[in-house]
Amino acid sequence: MLTLRKLDIAAYVIFIVLIMLAPLVFDPFWLNRIAKYLVYGMLGVAIALSWGYAGILNLGQGLFFGIGAYMLAMSLKLASPTSLAQGSDTPVPDFMLWNAEPGAPTALCCINRGSFLWMPFQSQWFGMAMGILLPVALASLIGWVMFRKRISGVFISIITLALVLLVRLVVIDAQPLTNGFNGLTDLGWLTIAGFEFDPYVVPTYYLVAISLALVLVAARLLIETRAGLILQAIRDDDRRARYLGFDVPIYQLFFFAVSAGIAGLAGMLYVVASEFASPTFMDLAFSITMVVWAAVGGRASLLGACIGAILINTIEATVSETEAFVEAWKAIIGLIFILVVIFLPRGLAGLSTDIAEWALARLPKGVAPRGAAPRRDVQPAE
Repeated sequence: MLTLRKLDIAAYVIFIVLIMLAPLVFDPFWLNRIAKYLVYGMLGVAIALSWGYAGILNLGQGLFFGIGAYMLAMSLKLASPTSLAQGSDTPVPDFMLWNAEPGAPTALCCINRGSFLWMPFQSQWFGMAMGILLPVALASLIGWVMFRKRISGVFISIITLALVLLVRLVVIDAQPLTNGFNGLTDLGWLTIAGFEFDPYVVPTYYLVAISLALVLVAARLLIETRAGLILQAIRDDDRRARYLGFDVPIYQLFFFAVSAGIAGLAGMLYVVASEFASPTFMDLAFSITMVVWAAVGGRASLLGACIGAILINTIEATVSETEAFVEAWKAIIGLIFILVVIFLPRGLAGLSTDIAEWALARLPKGVAPRGAAPRRDVQPAE
């Protein structure tokens, strides 16, 4: 018996199978490019989880993405040949030499103020752990203050927007520690159990693809738990949820932190695929772009937001590289967003659901019995 739930599960399976089969079709250059798009898809999942299911419009998701990227990039920077060839017992990033204080020793501990903070990052495992733990810890702290004070709606958007801009300014201003506007480049490769993840080899693509598949499935299972259902009830009417005795801030805090952890993981994977970390990850425009991806794909659907992110970036790359549209590609992407918002307020996922319902309603009796295909898609938050 066909139901919307079975079709939904089938969509997840088809999507995962397709991304796993990509290495059979594309060359190393395109695999690397697609891996970056899959990272953006992971960001779409993070936005859908916080915005579509929790009703928390976070305009500073780039903060958690950027932190995750920088944490791993610091470890990979210390593993690069240039950092290992500075005549010191410990690796020293080349930009620290350019910004060293007069007479400072060429040592990671004291080449400039604060350089000792890099010392634990000589272990790539430490960098990977911090890439997730620090975004989660920061999101938990921010969320605890916001949700305990019952801050909601546009005020959360303003606070998260201000925070991402603040951290970006700090990163740029800390030139001796972060290389400022230039970001962290000339990175080594991620090494796990002796295997080096060259950005242009198939195992690196599968590292990203499998991570996305696991995040998608885990997030889907999470929202179907009792906590996920309560969260959606809170999104729809938080006062009623409080009246029923639920600790609203705890649920909001938990899912806000999970979304930040996913963004941090996405940031690390992007560094593995692109070999750099930049303060542009924390630009306001980038964080708002993530919201556009989720809106186009369907913020109330994890898979829809993921596909929306991949689709928009694919179209953007194709159009921007087409000579006829090289000057107008941003306007084209903006037009697509406007048309989707006006005519498809629930995004592409909402359109797919409507088509599936229409098709199921016309199946012969006995194939989809009455009551077998209830509407299961989550309505967007007001």
